[in-house]
Amino acid sequence: MSAHLEFAIDTFGDVTVGADGNRLPYAQVIRNVVEEAVLADSVGIDAFGIGEHHRDDFAVSAPEIVLATIAGRTERIRLFTAVTVLSSDDPVRVFEKFATLDAVSNGRAEIILGRGSFTESFPLFGYDLSQYEELFEEKLDLLSHLLDEGPVTWQGRLRPGLTGQHVYPKTESGRLRTWVGVGGSPESVVRAARYRMPLMLAIIGGQPERFAPYVDLYHRALAKLEVPLLPVGVHSPGHIAETDAGAREELWPHYKAMHDRIGRERGWGPTTRARFEAEADEGALYVGSPETVAAKIAKTVGGLGVDRFELKYSSGTLPHESLMTTIRLYGEEVVPRVRELLSETPAAAPAG
Repeated sequence: MSAHLEFAIDTFGDVTVGADGNRLPYAQVIRNVVEEAVLADSVGIDAFGIGEHHRDDFAVSAPEIVLATIAGRTERIRLFTAVTVLSSDDPVRVFEKFATLDAVSNGRAEIILGRGSFTESFPLFGYDLSQYEELFEEKLDLLSHLLDEGPVTWQGRLRPGLTGQHVYPKTESGRLRTWVGVGGSPESVVRAARYRMPLMLAIIGGQPERFAPYVDLYHRALAKLEVPLLPVGVHSPGHIAETDAGAREELWPHYKAMHDRIGRERGWGPTTRARFEAEADEGALYVGSPETVAAKIAKTVGGLGVDRFELKYSSGTLPHESLMTTIRLYGEEVVPRVRELLSETPAAAPAG
């Protein structure tokens, strides 16, 4: 764990409901996301992320544009994607968009790259799902060259090559901070190390401690490559309210509706209240009062020895007002309390 532990929040721009229980228009959801980021900046949260999706239950398909809008309304908060679906995008355009975001935000842009757990972007942009792995590997390789910001000579199989070409604009710092998001594949962990990119672990179910071997694998891979330690982060869902019972009751119906919809699409059975309670008690769901959530985050951060914790604060149709409460409590109460708890308990030593 680094001396400067970072605390972030992120959202997929879930389409929420209004006071009348009806879905809000996509435009209003996007405007609400901007207001959520402005609040996050004002309460001292380190970074704010937006996911990319191309389906009717999420409003944001172009996160870079929303992040650029947020850049103009904020002063210090770092801005990132959660994630950029690189497999169905073009690495040159990804670099250009984020270098531009970095300029308008005075150096606050970050990318988290992923293959995407949803696949709607593949047919939408004309990609073959049978090439799911190969597309990501090849495009990650090209982007890794682009991040050096020099002339690029590169040849792949699925995309035309480049010969001594520059891509603009260049960044003021000389490099965009770029993470690789991983859901639990050892091969993906080693690949992040091989490309010398920070690792973001998406821990969305089960006990977070089971990811300790992945952190260890990442550190060992970096050591073998003779690369200095790079940051490791955790992304997990959660919801914060004044009391434990209040937080769970607020979240549960929206959590169930979202998980049941995804379950129907993927052939899973409906989720149960018992499963929800188990995730809240011992799993990767950080739901409760500020004290409860802080204690659970401190346990995860200290146990895994990570450098950033990202709370996915949106959950299906959970209303904007509830999301604002979570953000306020996270920044004003949870983050300071986590720092206190970690200062009282020695952190896990980096594996290696």
